[in-house]
Amino acid sequence: MPLHIRSIAVSIAVMCFFGLSLISLVSGLSPFTCCKRALAGAVLAYVAAAGATKAINAILINAMIKSQINQRKEKASASED
Repeated sequence: MPLHIRSIAVSIAVMCFFGLSLISLVSGLSPFTCCKRALAGAVLAYVAAAGATKAINAILINAMIKSQINQRKEKASASED
């Protein structure tokens, strides 16, 4: 079963947003600068997480297809015997 791309990417982006904003705030930057950096980091994290989740889904679906093909080949060869 494929993973839900949007929910995973949004969760990671939100965590990165708050993490980056906290790090920026502790560093002594202004709130506006913290917000800009956290927003940019969250966007990049969203894109990266969506891409990684798509790649994982492609790998999982490919494995499921190969498994089904192998099962059908085994059933076909067993019925021929």
